[in-house]
Amino acid sequence: MIDTAATERGILARACNRVGIDPGVADNAGLLAYGENAVFALPQAGIVARIARGPHLLDRARREIEVARWLRDQDFPTVRPAEQVAAQPVSVSERPVTFWELLEPADRDPDVKDLARLLKRLHALPKPPFALPAREPLALVEAWLDSADAAVHLDDRRFLLDRKAELLDAYAAVRPVLEPGVVHGDALLRNVGVHGGRPLLLDLENVSDDLRELDLILTPMAAVRYGLPDGAVEKFVRKYGFDVTSWDGYPVLRAVRELAATAWVAQHVPGNPAAEDEFAHRVRCLRTGDSTSRWHSF
Repeated sequence: MIDTAATERGILARACNRVGIDPGVADNAGLLAYGENAVFALPQAGIVARIARGPHLLDRARREIEVARWLRDQDFPTVRPAEQVAAQPVSVSERPVTFWELLEPADRDPDVKDLARLLKRLHALPKPPFALPAREPLALVEAWLDSADAAVHLDDRRFLLDRKAELLDAYAAVRPVLEPGVVHGDALLRNVGVHGGRPLLLDLENVSDDLRELDLILTPMAAVRYGLPDGAVEKFVRKYGFDVTSWDGYPVLRAVRELAATAWVAQHVPGNPAAEDEFAHRVRCLRTGDSTSRWHSF
């Protein structure tokens, strides 16, 4: 794994200083996750900081804060922006940084029924008073591959970009059966937390205005690729009230998300043998049409 501690903590300290938080709290910050964002818990300040990978994510960070504040006004159960930081995101070394309330420890692991309830409630909300973009699930494929540089073989890169072009045409031809509208955009079980006695929907950076089916395909896909308990998909379907796997657009949307999930791993490949192996495995599955092999989460 690439050691990000020095760079990320330096950015964190400068961002804290910019918004009036004692930068010394960054010294004891705990790294919670490192994907599209480096996510740090700062318990002394009662906040979580998210440092995005680059300036191309600035608009998304701005929108995430706007969405979170709108959901707060709708009394929707989700994570809240830190109240003590009024103007955010801040940009440090061209890295967008956002600040969030630190949640109390989780009560329990989330269940697919929690996810289904939250999505059903989210999908029932009216459109917000500001524009949301389309989800465009393949928009960052090239950026993820670029971030891996020479760690990704040219032949794999060419294959994935050709596959992207094919799927964009297929995706454009999909016709939904549900009314399009507000979607979470990354509705995996890992983006649900149960805190303070209630399930919360987390990670709002991909909230969009698009096909509701985009949120629903991820549970059956995850059941195959990442493993879910027996009967999880059936529980999800019963709680939400619609079986997306019976819809003729499901294979296309699943293929789109699996391509995105494969390209996403590429950014972790440099210096990370486990990510290199997983990326190669996923590319091999896409090349051979293997739709059942298990993938490992990152």
